[in-house]
Amino acid sequence: MSKTEENKALIRYYVEEVFNKADWSKLEGLVAPGYINHSPVPGAPQGIEGFRQVVESLHAGFPDVQNTIDDIFAEGELVLTRWTARSTHTGTFMGIPPTGRKVTVSGLSIDRVVDGEWVEGWAEFDQLGLLRQLGVLPPAPGGSNDN
Repeated sequence: MSKTEENKALIRYYVEEVFNKADWSKLEGLVAPGYINHSPVPGAPQGIEGFRQVVESLHAGFPDVQNTIDDIFAEGELVLTRWTARSTHTGTFMGIPPTGRKVTVSGLSIDRVVDGEWVEGWAEFDQLGLLRQLGVLPPAPGGSNDN
């Protein structure tokens, strides 16, 4: 298997076996201790502990979250993933009390994998759409908060 295929496999493994199953014990050896998050959550430290805090807080607000990889591409050390997350807001998330609403959010992640370890990442997702689906913001003109 080529390095680029190995790098894509690492990201797939993370999504399917770690994130979707909320199995943080598998982060060691997968995410580098000095991991750099270029899209940090306010207050979260860098490194593997910050990584863990971010995904744990997401799962606290959306315990049933499931992430689907829609497309995945790699070149050298970089892996680009287009993904869709689906969940129900049943816990507090970023100060927003549970709404019970089902949400669907799409995003893109670019991750750098070096020698089998995830060393840094950038992520962008539809934050405005998420807040509208949660009812925190009004719907888009002519639209609704439903996805």
